[in-house]
Amino acid sequence: MFGIGMPELLLILVVALLVLGPKRLPEVAKTLGKGLAEFRKATSDLTDELRNAQVLLEEEARQATLAKQRKPPAAAVQARAPVAAPGPPAAGPAPEPGAAAEAPKEEPPPDGKA
Repeated sequence: MFGIGMPELLLILVVALLVLGPKRLPEVAKTLGKGLAEFRKATSDLTDELRNAQVLLEEEARQATLAKQRKPPAAAVQARAPVAAPGPPAAGPAPEPGAAAEAPKEEPPPDGKA
C-alpha cells in the first residue's frame, strides 16, 4: 500500500498518537475512514460513467462504419450505373428466358408444287 511497510506504518501511528492524543485519535481515524469511503464511491461512480460513455461512443462509431459500408458514395453509384444508348427499342419482343428459339416455318410455294 503506497510502498509503506509495517515499520513505517507503526511510526506514523505513534506520531499521530503523540500529536493528536488518545482521545482525539479515534475520531480522526473514523472521519478519515468515512472520507476515504466517500472518495472510493465517487471514484467508482465516475469510472462507471466514463465506461458507459466509452461504450456509447464505440457503438456510434460501429454504426457509422456499417452505414458507410452499406451506402457507397454518390460518385461510385453514378460511375457504376449502366448507361442506356438513346434510340428506339429493339425490334420484336424479347424471347422468354428458357424458351427454345423457334425455327421459321417454311410455307409451300404459291404454284402448288412441293
